Amino acid sequence: MNAPRTKIAPLSGFPEHLPAERIVEQHFIDVIRRTFELHGFPSIETRAVEPVERLVGKGGDADKEIYAVSRLAGDAEGGEAELGLHFDLTVPFARYVLENAGKLTFPFRRHQIQKVWRGERPQEGRYREFVQCDIDVVDVDQLSPHFEAEMPLVMAEIFALLPVGRMTIQVSNRKIPEGFYRGIGIEDVAGTLRIVDKLDKVGPEAITAMLIEAGRTPEQAAQCLALAAIRTEDLSFVDQVRALGVEHPTLDEGLEALAAVIQAGLDNAPGAMVADLKIARGLDYYTGTVYETQLEGYESWGSFCSGGRYDALASDGRTTYPGVGISIGLSRLLGLLLGKGLVSASRATPAAVLIAVNDEDSRPTSLRIATALRQRGIPCEVAPKPAKFGKQIRFAERRGIPFVWFPASGEHGDQVKDIRTGEQVDADAAEWTCPAEDLHPQLISHWDD
Repeated sequence: MNAPRTKIAPLSGFPEHLPAERIVEQHFIDVIRRTFELHGFPSIETRAVEPVERLVGKGGDADKEIYAVSRLAGDAEGGEAELGLHFDLTVPFARYVLENAGKLTFPFRRHQIQKVWRGERPQEGRYREFVQCDIDVVDVDQLSPHFEAEMPLVMAEIFALLPVGRMTIQVSNRKIPEGFYRGIGIEDVAGTLRIVDKLDKVGPEAITAMLIEAGRTPEQAAQCLALAAIRTEDLSFVDQVRALGVEHPTLDEGLEALAAVIQAGLDNAPGAMVADLKIARGLDYYTGTVYETQLEGYESWGSFCSGGRYDALASDGRTTYPGVGISIGLSRLLGLLLGKGLVSASRATPAAVLIAVNDEDSRPTSLRIATALRQRGIPCEVAPKPAKFGKQIRFAERRGIPFVWFPASGEHGDQVKDIRTGEQVDADAAEWTCPAEDLHPQLISHWDD
């Protein structure tokens, strides 16, 4: 009796890449990791699970839909799961700092590239399992403000190295709207920010109506919108805010801090940052500089890189650890780039050379050639079958392998053929050099196609 056939179907929200797509992903990860390390951020990796109580207490709400973890063969009494998969890398990092504070040197900086899980409704650019790439700096009691300028500079450097379009890092400071709102008589800062944060989605008229409905006066609503409309690539945002005629000490602090970040951008990454005073993210925990990053032409996808300063990343009741961090939503970014065909890999395999096999008896010879090339850092594979050379060449073509190596046979010594041009030359595995552009798969940008 035949067993029933199991239908195989992809799980929505859990992306899996084909080999060529995985090469693109790995290239991005390599560039991100190298740049993080160039800036002195060592790597850590935290466990995938945290106590559900901690996840819920640190922002895990209905929107996060935490995945609970339990054994199928659990306790007979059952009960609620005690562990959940982390929905970001900030919560486990905060716990990591508290657990290891006595072993860390502060200010402590780290980078972390890991998967996270959120049980939200899958849609374009949003997944249930995805990769985040974070950097953070955390200190004891006080954190120097210059770290807030460093975060977007690292990201600007990464985006300049990747085959993406123009990425604009939008920067604001939470103290600017807080001081501004208090200066015009608004006490419910968080509630006002939540409304203004919908500006791009619903437009200024709807925001005005929502603000008035929430108890703001028409004059206050107009001032809130005037502040949110300020966006500059230089320090002129300071004068534009001052021109609105609002005074408050917290506003002064925010303007000074944001000016320092934007000036650092002008000095080190011209054109990468803009001061955008409508940015309002992480209302529950960000207290200073905040960042969002949009890809020009794909603003509807939202932010691909975001973060900010938090004055209490972690606390053990005696010591407080303030920090600042920023994160790239790698899966989200690749979902756009790969899904829209904006970037691809030159081949679907790391192999640059296919070693042909004359016949099965001579396969050891082909293996020795492959070993010699690999010892010199040239990735290669040996043909699976001793088929006619034409079929072995077509095998290489299908995989995108640029070179085929023919072992010595009869009067001829070893030869290598560039199957793209047809050029075939004598070669020695101990000396032949693979062209640098062919040694590893290259990323191809299709932005101008």
